[in-house]
Amino acid sequence: MSKHVINVTVNGEAHAVEVPAKRLLADFLRDDLLLTGTKRGCETGTCGACSVLIDGEVVKSCLNLAVQADGRSVTTVEGLGQGTNLHPLQTSFMEQGGLQCGYCTPGFLMAAHDLLSRNPSPSEEEIREGLSGNLCRCTGYQGIVDSVKNAAEKMHGR
Repeated sequence: MSKHVINVTVNGEAHAVEVPAKRLLADFLRDDLLLTGTKRGCETGTCGACSVLIDGEVVKSCLNLAVQADGRSVTTVEGLGQGTNLHPLQTSFMEQGGLQCGYCTPGFLMAAHDLLSRNPSPSEEEIREGLSGNLCRCTGYQGIVDSVKNAAEKMHGR
């Protein structure tokens, strides 16, 4: 199996790593870099549990190869906060009941971050549309929507 050296920045840290050509980005993040916040769910791009940001845009890491991240910047859920200071999205999910079992939460956080970077004050309909690529089996979604609304208010003073 052929291998490639990739140069990728993950959560602000530069890495030069040799990876097999067919290594999924999700597996690279979880198994090679030990960033286990990125979850393996459906492995078909349906559930969104593996969502990360590449150059600021949300992608499903189970549908991307690690080599596709060469020269790019990847942010995982571990990279949202700064040390022990959680990102407003993370605190809002805790305060507003946007999580239960937590398995889908990292993917929702990354999708919500992408949404709020493009639309700082989304309507409920826009939030639901922005998160439509993510599935949750526990919450019923209203807590997730409320969490994103609350984070938008915290982040943008509304």
